[in-house]
Amino acid sequence: MSYVALYRKFRPQTFGQVKGQDHVVLTLTNQIKNNRAGHAYLFTGTRGTGKTSVAKIFAKAVNCLHPVDGEPCNECENCQAIMAGNFMDVVEIDAASNTGVDDIRRVIEEIQYTPAKGRYKVYIIDEAHMLSGSAANAFLKTLEEPPEYVIFILATTEPYKLPVTILSRCQRYDFKRISVDTIADNLSYLLESEGVDAEEKAVRYIAKAADGSMRDAISLLDKCIAFNLGEQLTYANVLTTLGVADVEIFSGLFRAIVNADVAGAIGKIETVIDAGKDISQFVTDLVQYLRNLLLISISGDINTEIMGVGDENMPLLLEDAKLAESETFLRYIRILSGLLNDIRYSANKQILLEVAVIKMARPQMETDVESLTDRIRQLEEKLKNGVAAALDFEDDPFIGTSPVFEPEYEEDYYEPEPAAEIAAQEAVVMPQPVGEGASAVCSAWQDILSACTDHRLKIALGKAAVEAEADGITIYAASDMAYKQLKEESAVDYVKELIRNVTGICVDVFISTTDRKPEIANQVDLMSVLGNINITIETEDV
Repeated sequence: MSYVALYRKFRPQTFGQVKGQDHVVLTLTNQIKNNRAGHAYLFTGTRGTGKTSVAKIFAKAVNCLHPVDGEPCNECENCQAIMAGNFMDVVEIDAASNTGVDDIRRVIEEIQYTPAKGRYKVYIIDEAHMLSGSAANAFLKTLEEPPEYVIFILATTEPYKLPVTILSRCQRYDFKRISVDTIADNLSYLLESEGVDAEEKAVRYIAKAADGSMRDAISLLDKCIAFNLGEQLTYANVLTTLGVADVEIFSGLFRAIVNADVAGAIGKIETVIDAGKDISQFVTDLVQYLRNLLLISISGDINTEIMGVGDENMPLLLEDAKLAESETFLRYIRILSGLLNDIRYSANKQILLEVAVIKMARPQMETDVESLTDRIRQLEEKLKNGVAAALDFEDDPFIGTSPVFEPEYEEDYYEPEPAAEIAAQEAVVMPQPVGEGASAVCSAWQDILSACTDHRLKIALGKAAVEAEADGITIYAASDMAYKQLKEESAVDYVKELIRNVTGICVDVFISTTDRKPEIANQVDLMSVLGNINITIETEDV
């Protein structure tokens, strides 16, 4: 006989073998013992929690010839036929491939006939949420008042997609996610039955990776056993087989990010990629690691069961949790959660991961409150280490000059200067004759625009025409909005200071608006060039 997958080989055959769903098992067992079985049931819950298995056990129990305390005997003719899948009175329907109204009509016609061998005809409709609207409507009356020998069991992972009229006609049972301890105990039993030696740490990691699904856990265990066939199933082997990283990798990456070590963080990512780890799984596990650090940071309580980590990893988590505030952990989780959505359909996941890590390490790239808090934390760390407050990141290969403390206007920033330097500057920056100075300012206008750091004013100045006057320069705004922006006293002072810093010339600045616009954006520069080669252009105002 060919090999049978473990999750099929160890599928529960009695209510007592069902793990983690005691509330469902107890209720159904009592109904069967007291002959109070309903006519319609709805089993809901995440994948791999036992919905279909319980439905089959229930079908055996109501048709068993020799039931024991509500449990099927698994030995009578009916039980054996149901387990073999050839019992005519138990019908499994995949609603994903039988969604139409014709499929439901066929079921309605079939239930008119009494059971062939059993006491009840049981219809198990899997993925019931896939039924079309017309099929669900056709099913309503039959579901509400079926023949007394018919039982319907609807199983679904998405009950909210079912019409309310369907939900109200069924007894609903919610299957819970199975705990890590329960899954680990069951996996240990399976390993013992299969004669496989395994480390407890490896078993618990598989149980945690299953995310509450017993079927997923058994499938992962089957994969790990096959990869290390004939050997002890170790924790390292499980990590290699499942393509996940160790806690130390997450800790090293986290510390590099907190310390703004971009190069070190990128190096950690390269190590993970070179080891063949799946990037999506790595990001998911990193979010889980940060979530654990956030829980420790907020509550200070250590609950290994909630965190799903072993005692041997707790000292490392406790140290990492002290390195940042809860707001920082929230910011990291927010960035990585957005990354998980982006990389789902991306062709180059590594680049997106690297960009996300750079954003985490450089909070100055964002302007939200969490990023500002992280920037303050980094500044405090640098001040503790004796670094000057005027931080310079010019050597950073990823970011360049840091925008931290960059003023919106030059006039807003005052840096104390020694008296000697002030005197030297005053000696150099001497007011020139106004007419000559204005012409020089117009000639250097492109350099002045390049030095402008205020984005709003830079746009307005770039579209404006500039003309030298006897008593200064006049800036002709291109629109009423630009005129209002440039006319502000702070804006005029900023432009005057900008001209002084670039050219060393002090001139008056006048703001005006007119319909006369230069034919090209750099008309003033062109006029200056033509004047230098003794060419005069006469213009006539219209």
